[in-house]
Amino acid sequence: MTNFRDPTSLGTPRLLLRRLHSTDLDGFATVNAQPEVMRYIHDGRTLDRAATAERLATYRRHWDEHGFGLYAVEIKETGELAGFTGLAVPTFLPEIMPAVEIGWRLGRAHWGRGLATEAAQSVVAHARAELGLRRLVSIHVVGNEASARVMVKLGMTLERETVQPDTGRQVRVYAMDL
Repeated sequence: MTNFRDPTSLGTPRLLLRRLHSTDLDGFATVNAQPEVMRYIHDGRTLDRAATAERLATYRRHWDEHGFGLYAVEIKETGELAGFTGLAVPTFLPEIMPAVEIGWRLGRAHWGRGLATEAAQSVVAHARAELGLRRLVSIHVVGNEASARVMVKLGMTLERETVQPDTGRQVRVYAMDL
């Protein structure tokens, strides 16, 4: 029997990371509706179900265009969608292009348990070993210290501070060579 591994899914001791599906809309909409979660995302506004559906479609297209993308973060024990982590091309910050960004977003109930770090470490290993990427960046809005801690745990270092052009928000760019 052949061991057939899905190249679009990854596993960790507690998590299944898999491509986002249209069936993830309700769980993803729940995450995007949480003000605490969205506080540091783009302009800080929550997203309704329709806006979440548009984002989900965009994230799914990204996979087709680039061969990598965002993974649903699913709790193995319960099957619950906790949020996402993965790779994207950060065109919203033109001054750092070309680049590949690693990012994450988890629902509030899943904060403080090391899940973002666990998921992101798996993606970094995949980016290095399977995708052959040489460098990753991560961008956070100033004030989002929890996200910055994940970046440091991944081995990233602060590269620059700048302003996100479409929102005017102060951001920090962290980077790491793979």
